[in-house]
Amino acid sequence: MRLRCLKFFAIHFCFLANYPLLHSQGCCSGGSGSPIAGNASQGVLAQHQMELASSLQYIYSDKFLTGNGESSPLFQSFSSKYLYNRVAYGITKDLTISLEGGYYLNKTQTELNAAGKIQSSGFGDMIIFPRYDILNRKRLDKHDELTIGLGYKIPLGKYNDSHVVFTNPTTGRQYFTISPPLVQPTNGSQDVLFYLFYMHSGWPKNIRFFANSMYIKKGWNALGEKFGDFTAVNVFVSRTFMHSLGITLQCNAEWVQKMRYNENVDVLALYNVDVNSTGSKKISLIPQFSYSYKTCTIYGLAEVPLYQKVQGTQIGIQQQFTMGLSYRFFTKKDLKCDDAGNDFTYMCPMKCKGGGSNSPGICSVCGMQLDKVK
Repeated sequence: MRLRCLKFFAIHFCFLANYPLLHSQGCCSGGSGSPIAGNASQGVLAQHQMELASSLQYIYSDKFLTGNGESSPLFQSFSSKYLYNRVAYGITKDLTISLEGGYYLNKTQTELNAAGKIQSSGFGDMIIFPRYDILNRKRLDKHDELTIGLGYKIPLGKYNDSHVVFTNPTTGRQYFTISPPLVQPTNGSQDVLFYLFYMHSGWPKNIRFFANSMYIKKGWNALGEKFGDFTAVNVFVSRTFMHSLGITLQCNAEWVQKMRYNENVDVLALYNVDVNSTGSKKISLIPQFSYSYKTCTIYGLAEVPLYQKVQGTQIGIQQQFTMGLSYRFFTKKDLKCDDAGNDFTYMCPMKCKGGGSNSPGICSVCGMQLDKVK
């Protein structure tokens, strides 16, 4: 009984590529705010189905851009490791709600000439993210799904952490300044997420097409900063091999607007933010793989930037990798199958309603591999 989740080709991790992280805000600040790790490219779960997901994201860059060309570095490099967790539950067959968030194991900005490091760690943001199917049409082995989502991001971690800039050699007194947003675990604002998802599967055989778009309306934080609103559009093509291996190619386009700030606040002097070096555009390819065994799926992705253009001078995307694990199960064991009286050749092992078929494939409800009726 092998799992081939209905959306496992892009298992809730494209938010990693979608959420502005590096070159979204600030020349020496980069983009702050934890990614919503996990794949936005999904619709809804089956009723009473639960998903537990966890992933680890690694980012490294020492590439700086002015416009769309390479530039002299403002610091040596930036790196981060982010651990993301998500719990999702299918309340009804059309409504799924998830609670997601993560923890930065480290965020490190290394200064030029080994002059020191600015580091931080801690909780990022928590996201409450309900999704609702407005279209879910199944015809034999074909499936079309259209989903809308509305999320709300609540900052949990620090957005005003500081670091030592000078220690008096005589008195030992230390002087601090606010760290740049790039190394803060969160940007401190409450944001609203708007989400649209479409999926088509069944033709051509064993190939699925996904598309999603997301708009993040950023709020103001207590420092008088409003990081730029974020828009992303993603297109996916997926193929399965040997019933368990999934290969996906994702094309990602992003646009981050310029940062706004309280005019009574000198954000450059106080918070290390150059407003003229905020805002960006990016296009990238993201190859992904996934492997499923029973109700577990492991997955990975790597981002390959094709085009980057920034306002002013900012650090760009260079290396970004993600590995993760997803586990799905039903919280109720007495789900009845309405295909029990039908003469189907293949049936869902979980006895989902509408899970039968006359040809090999996956259950259109829970995504599990259909078993041949003996």
